[in-house]
Amino acid sequence: MDLNLEEIEKQESNPYIERFEEFFNSEYKKIIEKLIEKYPEQKSLVINFKELEKFDPNLADELIENPDSVSEAAKTAIETINVPSLDVEIFSPQIRFSNLPRDRSISIRSISSKHLGKFISVEGLVRQITDVLPKIQMAVWKCRRCGNIYKIPQEKQRISQPNMCECHSKEFELIEDKSVFTDYQKIQIQEPLEKLKGNEQATYIDAYVSDDLVNKVSAGDKTNFIGVLRLMPPQKDKKTVYGRFIEVNYLEEKQKDFSEIEISKEEEKEIIRLSKQDNIYELLTESLAPAIYGHSDVKSSIVLQLFGGVPKNLPNNQKIRGNVHILLIGDPGCGKSQILKATAEIAPKSIFISGKTTSGVGLTASAVKDEFGEGGWTLKAGALVLSSGGICMADELDKMDPQDRSALHEAMEQGMISVAKAGIVSQFKSDTSLLGAANPKYSRFDPHQPFFEQIELPASLISRFDLFFMIRDVLDKTQDEKIAGHILGTHQSGEKLQLSKKRGTSLTDEENEQINKITKPAIDGDLVRKYISYARQNCFPVLTKEAIDKITEFYVNLRSQGKEKGSYAATARQLEGLVRLGEASAKVRLKDTVDIEDAERAIQLVRKSLSETVSDPETGQIDIDIINSGISHSKQNAISLTFKLIKDAMGEGIDMVPVEQVVMEGIEKGLSDDKIHDAIEQLTKKGDIYKPRNGFVKPIKKQ
Repeated sequence: MDLNLEEIEKQESNPYIERFEEFFNSEYKKIIEKLIEKYPEQKSLVINFKELEKFDPNLADELIENPDSVSEAAKTAIETINVPSLDVEIFSPQIRFSNLPRDRSISIRSISSKHLGKFISVEGLVRQITDVLPKIQMAVWKCRRCGNIYKIPQEKQRISQPNMCECHSKEFELIEDKSVFTDYQKIQIQEPLEKLKGNEQATYIDAYVSDDLVNKVSAGDKTNFIGVLRLMPPQKDKKTVYGRFIEVNYLEEKQKDFSEIEISKEEEKEIIRLSKQDNIYELLTESLAPAIYGHSDVKSSIVLQLFGGVPKNLPNNQKIRGNVHILLIGDPGCGKSQILKATAEIAPKSIFISGKTTSGVGLTASAVKDEFGEGGWTLKAGALVLSSGGICMADELDKMDPQDRSALHEAMEQGMISVAKAGIVSQFKSDTSLLGAANPKYSRFDPHQPFFEQIELPASLISRFDLFFMIRDVLDKTQDEKIAGHILGTHQSGEKLQLSKKRGTSLTDEENEQINKITKPAIDGDLVRKYISYARQNCFPVLTKEAIDKITEFYVNLRSQGKEKGSYAATARQLEGLVRLGEASAKVRLKDTVDIEDAERAIQLVRKSLSETVSDPETGQIDIDIINSGISHSKQNAISLTFKLIKDAMGEGIDMVPVEQVVMEGIEKGLSDDKIHDAIEQLTKKGDIYKPRNGFVKPIKKQ
């Protein structure tokens, strides 16, 4: 293509154009030719920064320090490059730069004024995203008096127009059909959760994407945003304080796994060494919430939850989750919340939510209309989306509103969250393990009442948990002495540390040893976090024949026990839960196979979970129907028999059935008085019968 006068002037004023022409001709000629064939469907030329740096280190450095002039030079160079196969009238692709060096990767928290106008790379989690909106690039203005036309490039956030026409008029109108617009999207990103330490609050920054970068990410995605840090015009009431945003040049999608914590070679060696120890499970269990005494089964289950099973992607787009869900239900003051908090500290990627302070949209995703979306609708990711690939700690589950809590169902089983709000229909990935905690219905367990009747959670939600544990406050003198000794020893250790810090003195070796024995975890929390991350990224164990046989034997025996009583002692959900726990156990040892010892560990935890929570109080047998339907098999039989007695009595030509008659006939059939009255109450609640008057019942005719 021939250069015109304007392009020659540009070339003389920008010394980088010639260097880019050389770079394109020597390194990117074939890539550009392929781009021309696909242009304008494919609009961008992506330049690998390392290749540019190898070609001309000074040019690469200048791109970092002066991205505007260097990017403009690259754009001019590609428009003027001589390509024989060029058969399009206008070839003006976007120039994008990928693979920036590590020292240009800045955390959102570390962004400061020194980065203004510089090329940076920011890793963030997409929290909120707008619809695609049109943004003006070249505004065409028409003078209202004389009709003169002016073309004004729009480079700032606020629209620019001519100051004055040749006829001295200051009144202009925008000619929209002649102006040039591009697609535009605004994204709010936050720090990745695994980068936060302790109770740090995640920081946020806005990012603007345009043209072919729109609709490339969705809420919950972890992405590298490469672009230039810009200033936002100041607010009216704070004229000296500017906002900031990233004008995005390129998007690099990050892997959405559990975490990407950096592990040194020395730490990797230590992790492998620990995995070979025979007592590794005990060490990890003791490292979780050491300030909480006991609850070894609960803690070991949470350790397996942290490591997780293996997610499977089968043919025909079938997916099987690898996440383990655990529910803790216990008396007040037993340390449930502390266990959840301690887990949140260890988990490389976690969010802690609680009861009444959590809404349904806060859990899943919401569509909101506010200033962020320039008046449009935006999707905002909730806790389960943001913690995708990690763990969500949900305390006080029983205190949540039922409508809000129902949002958990799809996320727990399918690993997805479907949103249909404000005309926006979308799906978010929610590959999240849930560790929930709740109190009994009347705050404390009643030993004389069936366990399940004391839980104020729907059966459909509870059935999605792989393990559920009762944490009881048992009156036992020996146990109470041990708990008191542990708690008081922990307090005393804290007091000694605080006193020595205040006075500037050091503790004796004996005191340090005593404090470490009580409060120090068996493995340092930071190393545990890296251990979990390493296992989840590198271990994908496969079931051995011995493990399959062991799990099959346990599952079939459970089903056989139920068959004898006409109940269901296990379902496919329990079988899949056993597999996930076995896989997690193998990951702890960094093994590629799920061996028989892993299967036995999973079976031991599932057996304890089922025997504690879903045993029929009348038969003592495990009855999974208690979870699936909320009613034990024996109770269901009593309800069915009572309903049959009422219906049979109506067949004798009477208008209503006396309750006394039902009780007498029920006792003859082997039911107790209490069971019959309870069955009548259940049938009344379900709407199968009603009481036309006191002492009588009548079935409701179904339409």
